[in-house]
Amino acid sequence: MTHGIPIIDVADTISGRPGALRQTSRAIHDALTNVGFFVMTGHNVLAALIRQTFDEAERLHDLPMGRKIGLKMNAHNNGYMAMGRYAVWTSDVNDNDKPDLNEAFFIKRERDPDSALRRSGRRFAGANVWPHEADLPGFREHILNYQTAMEDFTNRLLPAIAMSLDLPPDYFPPHFVDGQFTLRLSHYPPVKADANQFGIAPHTDANFMTFLAQSDVPGLQVRTPSGDWLDVPSIPGSFAVNSGDMMRRWTNGRFLSTPHRALPPLGQHRYAIPFFLAPHLDTVIECLPTCTGPDNPQRWKPITYESWVTAWTDANYDPKRQHDVAA
Repeated sequence: MTHGIPIIDVADTISGRPGALRQTSRAIHDALTNVGFFVMTGHNVLAALIRQTFDEAERLHDLPMGRKIGLKMNAHNNGYMAMGRYAVWTSDVNDNDKPDLNEAFFIKRERDPDSALRRSGRRFAGANVWPHEADLPGFREHILNYQTAMEDFTNRLLPAIAMSLDLPPDYFPPHFVDGQFTLRLSHYPPVKADANQFGIAPHTDANFMTFLAQSDVPGLQVRTPSGDWLDVPSIPGSFAVNSGDMMRRWTNGRFLSTPHRALPPLGQHRYAIPFFLAPHLDTVIECLPTCTGPDNPQRWKPITYESWVTAWTDANYDPKRQHDVAA
């Protein structure tokens, strides 16, 4: 543990060492019940691929504003979001009355146009927004490679997460087939913030779990159960990992959804590439069987992930706000 935030090395679990899966599951349980965050090392996502994804985020945000506005966010919440157009307005952590000081680009699972979910026309299952190849050669290929690597890696962690909740190791994987992950490419410029304004204002994540590749530029802070704000230590090659509101609901409050924020950087630009892991749209989020009992009744009614993410997105994002951004 460093600065009150646990460090979990998953190398032995990834390599299949006997007993490692159980050991990792215990560490995840302790981290997500006590802090809601941990720093993960020993993963198998290639360092070069992570570095390349940071580079792609920088290339994307270096495009002229006119080109970026041409990629503006669509109804599926994919595409470009200009700075000053968003905050987690529904946050119960802080009175977020000013927009965040970051711009971002969102990419979800790339679905074939002939896939049943894509053809259904359902929200959040639609097309991604991609820059022209001439503007950003190789961008789409590199981003899809990173998403594939992150999905493969996080799927390998699902058995440990299930075991951390006293569930069979094969409990979660079926819910994440054709799941709803999102990659966000964020840019935090070194700008002066007003009072009660942040790079990202205090909030909790809405999804299952978040995996944030660590960069050299600090900014992320976590609020511990004691109320203190701690800097998340940047360990080279690691991920900062946290559980979200949906995980908290699924576990009947057993796992935390911990408040966090990002401060505007000082004197340099900061880029972030969080990977938000979530299940299939049709997954019913209801109290897990190991998270309730006579003295611990179910706290929330069942809800599909589609209904959950729709309500949260509509309360916090509005693609129409991107339409009047000046080029």
